[in-house]
Amino acid sequence: MAETCRFTAELWRWAAAQDAWFFVTLPDDASALVRERPRPRRGFGSVRVEVTVGTTTWRTSVFPDSGSGRYVLPVKKAVRTAEDLEEGEPVDVRLSVLE
Repeated sequence: MAETCRFTAELWRWAAAQDAWFFVTLPDDASALVRERPRPRRGFGSVRVEVTVGTTTWRTSVFPDSGSGRYVLPVKKAVRTAEDLEEGEPVDVRLSVLE
């Protein structure tokens, strides 16, 4: 059974990329939930998740951020457009760890 958490986090742009990559950083408790789940090893330490923002649900992966010790969630353009999200805005997230 997938474990689910809810949180609100700011949408931010990854400054190192030429293309626009946007993320939200999971808070400590959500990151701990992801870290605690046993799972197969994946590239870059990624963990498969299902995410709901507003009325949009999709499957993706979260990635560990070595600087903060938390995980980051990429938010693709289709989701940002559908939910009218802008950089710097708070995003309400429902996240379920799939593995």
